[in-house]
Formats: sequence, structure tokens, C-alpha cells
Amino acid sequence: MPSSPRLDSPAPDFTLPGGVLKDGEFVRADYASAEHRGAPLVLAFYPGDDTAVCTKQLCSYSSGLEAFTGLGAQVWGISPQDVDSHEAFARRHDLRFPLLADVDRRVAREYGIAAPGIGLRRAVFLLTPDGTVGWKHVSLLGATYQSLDTLTARLAELAES
Repeated sequence: MPSSPRLDSPAPDFTLPGGVLKDGEFVRADYASAEHRGAPLVLAFYPGDDTAVCTKQLCSYSSGLEAFTGLGAQVWGISPQDVDSHEAFARRHDLRFPLLADVDRRVAREYGIAAPGIGLRRAVFLLTPDGTVGWKHVSLLGATYQSLDTLTARLAELAES
């Protein structure tokens, strides 16, 4: 398995199918990381839709979405479930950012977080506007997650550097 990309190194580019809940409609699209250059991007890898810790994590990011957008950043949630599962999850919890389907775990492998038995490790990568890894956290167990406050503080630090 490849190792996780190092800080200040280029983040692996990818395109994944996904969707976002907008005005009650789940809008499906392909999401390409390379097309997002010019603004910070938060990649929140999570093991599964509708699991206890993942639900708490993504709901906290969604309810605090303005803190991310206030720093010019978008948040993308990425997990191995398909887009239909993501749509049900987004609707059930009113998640307001894109959820991407890494069904074959290719992107998880490229980011060095694929894990036998659980699919992927809970991880967050903050990508800078030029597409490099500015900050990252990869959980060993995945029972906890990085808070909204931690992530927005790191984004603010990256913007100042």
C-alpha cells in the first residue's frame, strides 16, 4: 500500500462520482480535485455512511460549513459507499457538502489510508490552493475525528503562510 502523501507534496489528483444536497435536491456530478485548484479543499475520508462516529463527524462539519467557506474552503466527504447510499445519508442528516463515492477504494489507496477489513482509515487532508498537502491527520483507530475548530484553525494557519 502506498504511503500517505507528505506535507508540502502534491496531493494525488482524482475524479470521483458524488453528489450534494441543494434546496432539497441531491445533485449528482463528477468531482475532480484538479479542477478545484485556486482554493483550499478539505478532504474528509470516513469509513461509512450512517455509522455513529461518521455521522457525528459529518454533521459537525455540515453544521459549521460557513466556518470553512468563510476561509474560502470547500469540504468533500469521501467513503467507499456508492452515490445512492450517500444520497440517503445526506438527506437523513441534511449534509450540505459533496459526498464522493470511492467504491473501489482507489483514492484511499493513493492517499495511503486503505485498511483491510474496514475499507479506509478516518483521515483529513487539507489541500492548499495549488494542490499540495498543507496538513493531514490519519487516525489509527478511527473512533474520534478532527473537530471543526481544529480544521478551521489549520486552514487559517495555511492561509497566513
